[in-house]
Amino acid sequence: MKKSVIYPSFLFLFLSFYLLQAQNKKVTLGEIWSGEFQQEYLQSLRSLDNGKEYAVQNFDRSTRNLSVDVYSYETGKKTRTLISSNEVKEITYMQTYALSDDENKMLIGTDVEPIFRRSSKGVYFVYDIASKKVTKVADEKVQSPQFSPDGSKVAYVFENNIYVKDLGNGNTHQITKDGVVNKIINGVTDWVYEEEFAFVRAFAWNKTGDKIAYLRFDETEVPEFSMDMYGSYGNQLYPGQHVFKYPKAGEKNAEVRLFIHDLEAKKTNEVAFAKEYEYIPRIKWTNDDNVLSVHLMNRHQNELDLVFVDTKTNQSKTVLSEKNKAYIDVTDNLTFLNDNSFIWTSEKDGWNHIYHYDKNGKLINQVTAGDWEVTQYYGFDKKTGRIFYQSTENGSINRDVFSIRANGKNKAKLTQKTGTNDADFSADFTYFINTFSNATTPNEFTLVSSDNGKVVRKIKDNQALLEHNKAYGFSRKEFSTIHINGNDLNMWMIKPTDFDENKKYPMLMYQYSGPGSQSVSNTYFSTNDYWYQLLANEGYVVVCVDGRGTGFKGADFKKLTQKELGKYELEDQIDAAKELGERSYIDENRIGIWGWSYGGFMSSNAILKGNDVFKMAIAVAPVTSWRFYDTIYTERYMTTPQENASGYDDNSPINHVDKLKGAYLIVHGSADDNVHVQNTMQMIDALIQANKQFDWAIYPDKNHGIYGGNTRLHLYTKMTNFIKENL
Repeated sequence: MKKSVIYPSFLFLFLSFYLLQAQNKKVTLGEIWSGEFQQEYLQSLRSLDNGKEYAVQNFDRSTRNLSVDVYSYETGKKTRTLISSNEVKEITYMQTYALSDDENKMLIGTDVEPIFRRSSKGVYFVYDIASKKVTKVADEKVQSPQFSPDGSKVAYVFENNIYVKDLGNGNTHQITKDGVVNKIINGVTDWVYEEEFAFVRAFAWNKTGDKIAYLRFDETEVPEFSMDMYGSYGNQLYPGQHVFKYPKAGEKNAEVRLFIHDLEAKKTNEVAFAKEYEYIPRIKWTNDDNVLSVHLMNRHQNELDLVFVDTKTNQSKTVLSEKNKAYIDVTDNLTFLNDNSFIWTSEKDGWNHIYHYDKNGKLINQVTAGDWEVTQYYGFDKKTGRIFYQSTENGSINRDVFSIRANGKNKAKLTQKTGTNDADFSADFTYFINTFSNATTPNEFTLVSSDNGKVVRKIKDNQALLEHNKAYGFSRKEFSTIHINGNDLNMWMIKPTDFDENKKYPMLMYQYSGPGSQSVSNTYFSTNDYWYQLLANEGYVVVCVDGRGTGFKGADFKKLTQKELGKYELEDQIDAAKELGERSYIDENRIGIWGWSYGGFMSSNAILKGNDVFKMAIAVAPVTSWRFYDTIYTERYMTTPQENASGYDDNSPINHVDKLKGAYLIVHGSADDNVHVQNTMQMIDALIQANKQFDWAIYPDKNHGIYGGNTRLHLYTKMTNFIKENL
C-alpha cells in the first residue's frame, strides 16, 4: 500500500482552516435552551456532624437507584450509604431529605409539589438508618416538616394547622385548630412573607424539644387576588381560578402574632410585646432553652428591634434596636455563642459589617470594618473563636472568603483566585468546599483547609465545558467602570467576535437595577450570557451597567433611590447610553435596552423617558406601577402610596405612555403570582388609549419565570427577532 504524504505547508493550511471553522461555530438558541452549556455542580451536599464527612444525594441511571451516600472530605472516597431506594420498598422516589440532629433518622420527601417560589407540600416518611424502619408522617401532603431536636417527633403543617407526630407511639397531637385557607395560617408564612422575607416555616423547636414557637397570620382582611388558569386544570370547558391573599402597597397586611406551645402541658400562650409592630420577620431560639429571640419591625421597615422572650414568665425585653432613615435589611446572620452573646450584621456605619454583642445587647466590639461589604456570614467556630465570612475587599465585583477572630484580630484571606469565591463549611469548620468562577472560568470545586486556606484536593471542575466552548470562539466579557453622574459605575461589555473599532455597531443594554442587586459580577457565563454571545455573533455590542441603587458599594449608594424607585437608576441608564453612544464604534441611533421584572420596569421607563436615546425596549414581566406590587417590598423603598403618591406615579411607566416613539415589546406570564399580569394588561390599555403601536406576548399559565417545555426557547426567539428587526 502506498503511503500518503502530507507536506508541512499543506498541513499548516489544513490546520488553519480547521481552527478557523471551529472558531466560527455559531451558538444557536436551540443549544442554549437545550442545556448544551450547562455547568456541573455538587448536588444536595450536607456536612455531617463529625466534620470529616459529607452526604450527597445520588442517582444511578442504570439501576434507577436513588441513594444518599457519605464521602470523606479529605479523600473524596465513599465511606457508606445512608439510604438506598432499591432497599426501601415503601419509598419509591426520594425528592428531598433531611437528617435528624443526631443523624440517626432521615426525613424523606416524595411527591413534592411547589406552591409558590419557596413553599411546597409533599408526602413525607421517616427512615431509621440503623433499623431501616419506615414511618409515614401523615397520609396527606403536608408542609415544612421538621424533626424535634432529639429526633423523637416531627412537627408539620397541614391545611394551615400545626401537628406533632410522636415517632415512638405513633400518636399525633394537633396544636392549632383554627386554620382556614385564605383566612388563618399557623406555622407557615403567607405569600408576602414567603416572597419578601424569604422563609416559609414559621415555627421553631426550642433546644430541649418541649416547646414550639410559631407565628399565626390572620389574613381575613387582606384583599384577594385571583388568576385564571387556562390549561393547568386539565381539558375543561372553563378555566380554573387560583385565589390567594396578596396585600398590595398601602393595603392591609395580615395580622401576625406569636405563640409558644408547651408540649408537655399542652398549653399555648400568646406573647405580648410592649411596642407596636407590623412584621415579625424572624424567630430563633437562643442557647437558653426558655429564651426566644424575635425580630420586630415597623411597617416602614426602618426600625428593627431584637427582642428576647422569657417563656417561663412570658415577659419580653428589647436587647437591641436599630433605626435607619431608609430601611433595614432582614438577614439570617444572628448567631448565639455559648454565653448567649451574639453575632449581628448591620449597615449602621455605612457598610455591611459584623458586630459582637453581649447577651444584654451591649456592644462588645465591631468585628469587621472598612469601605467594603460583608456579603455572606458563614458562621462561628467555637473551638478557635474565629468567624468566617465573604466580602468585597478585593473590589465590588469580586468575592473572597476570610476568617477573623471575634475580637476583630488575626484576619486571614482563605481564597487565592480573583473572581467569585463561595464557601460551604464542614460542620466543625475544619474544611470548606470553595466554589470559584470568574469571567473566563466556569465553576471549580476544591476542598480547602480553614486553618490556612491551602487546597487539600480538587473535587470537580468544568474543564469539559471550557473545552467545549472553545469551538465557538466566544467574545471576552470586558469589565470596566463608566463615570456617570459623579459615580464610577461597574460595567461589562461583550463585543462582536470580529470586532472592528472602525465600524459602528448597534448596542443592546441589559440591566436589572433593583435595590441592592448586582448584575455586573466577575462570574462565568449565565444562560443569558450565551444569548449575548449569539447577539455578538450577529454584530451587536451588549452592555450592562449597575447604576445607583444597586448593591455592594455602601449604604449611601444603595439607598439613594429611597422614595424614588426608577428615578436615579433611569438617569444612570440613559446617561450611560449617551456616553457610550459617543464612542466611535457605537451607533448612537441604534441603542436598545431590555430587562426582566424590575429590569422590565426600567426598560419600559427607558423607552418612554429616554425616547431620544433608546430606539427599542423589551420588558419581560415588568412592574408598570408600584401601586400594583406587594406591601413589604414596595413600602420598604417607597413608604405607602398614601404617603408618597408622587414617588409612585412620577416614576411608573404606565403614566408616561404618551412618550413612546420607539419599538416596544412587553411580555408576561398569565399565572405570575409575583408581578401580576395586571401590570402588563393595564400598560397595554394605557398604550392603546394613547394610540401607541407596540408588540406584546402573553404566555398562558406561566409564572414569573416564564419557563416549561419550549417556552424559554419561544420567548428568546421572539426577543431575538424583535432586536434584529428594530436595531
